[in-house]
Amino acid sequence: MSTSSAPRPAEDRYVVVLNDEEQYSVWFAERALPVGWSATGVQGTRQECLDHIERVWTDLTPRSVRAAR
Repeated sequence: MSTSSAPRPAEDRYVVVLNDEEQYSVWFAERALPVGWSATGVQGTRQECLDHIERVWTDLTPRSVRAAR
């Protein structure tokens, strides 16, 4: 059985990331960021990062759609 599908410990560290469309996500702190995403400077547990995103991402509309309105 592969351990890659095993759940990760809750104490893992994550960072909040943002793409060019101003969409947020969480990413493992120890991994290189995926292309097109940048760190926002916020890090913590997965839940802390998700809580931050919930507070700051109030309009889920992508930036390009908002700009076209």
